[in-house]
Formats: sequence, structure tokens, C-alpha cells
Amino acid sequence: MRPIPCFCASVVPPDPIRTATISVVIPCFNRAATLERAVSSVVRQTRPPLEIIIVDDGSDDGTRELIRQRFPQCIYLRQENLGVSRARNRGISAARGDWIALLDSDDEWLPSKLEHQLSLLASLPDCRICHTDEIWIRHGRRVNPKKKHAKQGGELFFRCLPLCAISPSSVLLHRSLIEEVGGFDESFPACEDYDLWLRICVDNAVAFVETPQVIKYGGHPDQLSRTVWGLDRYRIRALEKIITSGRLSKAYRAAAVQTLIQKAGIVANGAKKRGNEALAKQYQDKITSMERFHAE
Repeated sequence: MRPIPCFCASVVPPDPIRTATISVVIPCFNRAATLERAVSSVVRQTRPPLEIIIVDDGSDDGTRELIRQRFPQCIYLRQENLGVSRARNRGISAARGDWIALLDSDDEWLPSKLEHQLSLLASLPDCRICHTDEIWIRHGRRVNPKKKHAKQGGELFFRCLPLCAISPSSVLLHRSLIEEVGGFDESFPACEDYDLWLRICVDNAVAFVETPQVIKYGGHPDQLSRTVWGLDRYRIRALEKIITSGRLSKAYRAAAVQTLIQKAGIVANGAKKRGNEALAKQYQDKITSMERFHAE
């Protein structure tokens, strides 16, 4: 008997990017004044997400009422004031999408942000993280980022060492990647994103949309960089974690150790200038310990 030819188009597997679902997670704390702008920018996306999850980290400024009145379609979660890492992790845990997009409550997306990212990812089937270039606004005026802040794609571990190379508001992450490396470290009051990008970029290349798709607003008094002293202390903690994890190649470890030594030296010198000899000794000891570790 001759075989019967099959012309069933339904046997073709669906395009995983075309059918991808995206959950947007927006943590907030007393940001009702800017939250409406942020959420509106998600609602206006040319590639709509599956859901928008607002995680209210204990606000007392009318955030709940704003969401209920203006954005009833959003999922609203509330917790006591436990910090941005806990808020993001809670939103990620509640998310149903294949991909997780983060947006800080004081930033804004351009309308085609998600569409551009998914279009790029369609050409990179093995890539599980994508970020975009961004526009900076400080005190109401556009400013040009310094060269050290320039964004790019590819193998980013070396670029992640001196400072945060990926903005949370621009990132799109596959759920499997977050499950693999873990979410945000909730013990970090700051630089929790720096810590996560280090863990991700050890083994993962990053896709990059070269046209700006995010507007980042700065200069306001409640920015974390203004409210937390000595951010390098937390970057040093993140470096210690990744160096001792056993995941780094020889080249990566050498670069991470060198960065830690430089940052610890800056903190130690600053502590000496302020007369805090105990803190200076603590960071000088870290330098000695890392030099020994690297020599082994």
C-alpha cells in the first residue's frame, strides 16, 4: 500500500518567541507620583504582556487606590516594607509568563520596548536574557551617560565587574534562567542587581537592543544611591560570593579578585579618612584574604 501523504500544517511546532508570554513585575514603595507613568508605559506596549504585577512594598501614599482606580487590570500584591529584592522576588514567584520583564516604578518604557526585544530574541534562540539601551533624564533634562555607563551585548562578565552593566528596567529574562541562578539576594539592601548580573553573566551571553527603549529618571531624593551609604560595600559582598562559588574560569576569577581588591582599597581609605580604623582594618583584611585566595 502506498503511504498517504500528510499535508497537516498543524504538525509544525509553534514559534516559541511569537507565542511567548511576558509577565511585567513592578516593585514600588511610596512612588504613586511616578508609578502611573511607569504602568501606563507598559499598557501602551505594541506587544502587550500577559500580565502586569505591581508589588507594593508597604506604601502609605495612596498607591493601592491609584492601582485600583487607574489600572484595575493589574495584579496588585502588597507586603510590609521588606525591600526591593523581596518585592521583585515575590512578583517573579507569582508570575505566569515564560519571560519576566522588570520595571522600576520611577522609570518608563518606550512603546515598542517588548516588541524590539522579542524580535531580537527570535534570531537568538539560545539566548535567555536581553536588555536595551536607555535615555537618561536628570532633574528634568536629558543627559549623556559617561563612557563607563555605555551599554552593550555579548559576553558581559568583565563589564559587570566595575559597576552595574544592565539596568533592571531594561531587562527581559527567561523564567528558566532565573530558576537556574536564583532570584535577587534579599540580604542585599542595595546592589542586588549587580549581584544577579554577575551570577547570570558567568555562563550567559546577553542580547542587546541598540536603540533606546527605556527612559530612566534620576536626581530625585529617594533614589537608592542617595539613601544608602557606600554602595561598593555591597558590590564587594557580591564579588566575594561569585569568587568563592567555584564557577569562575581562571581569567574571570583573576579579574574579579582584582576588582574586589580595588574596591576594598577605596572603602578602606575612605574609612581611614573618617577616622573609622575598625572598618578600614576590616576591608584591608579582605584584601589580604583575597590575595591569598588568588595565590592558591
